[in-house]
Amino acid sequence: MATKIRKGDDVIILAGKDKGKRGTVLRMAGEDRVVVENINLARKHVKPNPNVGEQGGIVDKEMPLHVSNVALYNPATEKGDRVGFKTLDDGRKVRIFKSSGEVVDV
Repeated sequence: MATKIRKGDDVIILAGKDKGKRGTVLRMAGEDRVVVENINLARKHVKPNPNVGEQGGIVDKEMPLHVSNVALYNPATEKGDRVGFKTLDDGRKVRIFKSSGEVVDV
C-alpha cells in the first residue's frame, strides 16, 4: 500500500507542543506513526553500559507522532498540504498536492 507520508519527506506539524515546526521524517514507526527530526523530544534516562562503551545520563530522544498530526510541506505555497494519488499516462502511481495538483515525487 502506498503511504501519503514517507521517510525523507519534509513535513509541518499540525498539532501538539511543536505545532508549526518543520522537520524531516526519519522513519515510520509502525503503520500510522512517524518520527520527525528534532520534533516531539522526550528526555530519557539512560543507564551506562560499559560493555558497549555507552555513557549514562539524560538523553533527548525523538518520539513518534501520529501521521494525522503532520502534513507534507508544499514549498510553492510554503504551507502544509494534503496528499492525493494520481496515475500517470505511463502507468506510474504518484503522490500529488491536493491544492495545486503538482506531483510530489519527481
